[in-house]
Amino acid sequence: IVLTGGDDRLWKTWTFPDGSILGVGEGHTDWISGCCFRPSGTQLVTSSGDTTVRIWDLSRRGCLLVLRGHARAVRACSWHSCGDLVASASADGTSKIWDVNSERCRHTLRGHEDSVNSIEFLPFSSTVLTSSADRTLSLWDVRT
Repeated sequence: IVLTGGDDRLWKTWTFPDGSILGVGEGHTDWISGCCFRPSGTQLVTSSGDTTVRIWDLSRRGCLLVLRGHARAVRACSWHSCGDLVASASADGTSKIWDVNSERCRHTLRGHEDSVNSIEFLPFSSTVLTSSADRTLSLWDVRT
């Protein structure tokens, strides 16, 4: 299964290699910049130009949770390997670590001087890597 999101404000799941559409989700009000599966495979996260991060249930194709807190477009998103945390990177110069169970922002990461364009958890660790339009990479320990 392949997951995509685009300018049409939709995420889609596709079969591979034949390319048949399995599912479509709608709810964002602007382009989708990032999407990825929860490690368990039952949910996905999307980020959007509408400043939100959304958690989706694949079986129902419905939005379970809308995470708000960024002031500008959200450029990227990522699940932690434990499946309980989501990271987001924004054009507002911040990144956020969201606790999916409590439905709250656990940490706001500040330090980049321009848009944060990508974010990834390092596998099986508490470290997240961000890259920014300020031409820097940063490693963050999300426990502190």
